[in-house]
Amino acid sequence: MMNGIINVYKEQGFTSHDVVAKLRGILKFKKIGHTGTLDPDAVGVLPVCLGKGTKICSMITDWDKTYEAVMLLGTITDTADISGNVLKSSEVNLTEADVLEACESFIGEYMQVPPMYSALKVNGKKLYDYARSGIEVERKARKVVIKSLHVNDIDLEGKQKFVTMTVECSKGTYIRTLCEDIGNKLGCGACMYKLTRKRVGQFCIDDTLTLNQISALVLKGEFESVVKAIDDMFPQYPKLEVTVEGDKLLHNGNKIDLEYKEQFIKQFEGIDFVEGDKLRLYDSNGVFVGVYRVCEGLLTPIQMFYDANE
Repeated sequence: MMNGIINVYKEQGFTSHDVVAKLRGILKFKKIGHTGTLDPDAVGVLPVCLGKGTKICSMITDWDKTYEAVMLLGTITDTADISGNVLKSSEVNLTEADVLEACESFIGEYMQVPPMYSALKVNGKKLYDYARSGIEVERKARKVVIKSLHVNDIDLEGKQKFVTMTVECSKGTYIRTLCEDIGNKLGCGACMYKLTRKRVGQFCIDDTLTLNQISALVLKGEFESVVKAIDDMFPQYPKLEVTVEGDKLLHNGNKIDLEYKEQFIKQFEGIDFVEGDKLRLYDSNGVFVGVYRVCEGLLTPIQMFYDANE
């Protein structure tokens, strides 16, 4: 089984689960997981984890993301995007300066209420299931961070008024809701018209592969060349190799006492082992085993990727 991560281009009309299901058919194995839901109408970057790589799905969802969004002014829908039922239409009498000021006001931290049409769970049930039953559920506002918001184009001349923007944001940010909130601030309402995810952490849209391209690579026996290794996902964490004496501790997922680092770690010069720091640990043969954290003088495993049976 292949272990690692591939950068898939999610096409319009597919859910993230659809992409995973199709990949299972193409690759002929089941242990595959995506790294965060992308709406069916949205397109763009969807990192997909394979084999032992599925253990880092939750870690990748924490990464920052970059989107290009087109916002339709003057239209409010029940889903906050153009696919929903229109609840209200309003005239748009705004200047470009009004739009820029409203958009820029959302840069930084703000409290965002998740939309009803989302996969978040309340009492074990997804919000969109409540919404489809006509039930409105109270949602708590969550802190999100808009790291940057650049307005690329403002079209206030046509019958429909559009704003195109590039947004870099933290995990958990709903761009649909951001569009709706900007529209509310402008007083005319708005919904998301189009969404492209351009980046998830180190994965960029220019490096994505469509399902058809992946199928072709599998047929040619070249698929392995596009799979990123698991440890490549953590270039920011220093690399440590253990000694032969340290292999047993590492392979069993035991903690390593830094008091005995000379015995168990090959080279540690230049590493300060600051409380809370994370590191990539490899066995004496250079095989990546897991991500560890410095905790009270110990190297403590966070996520293990080693399988003694392989």
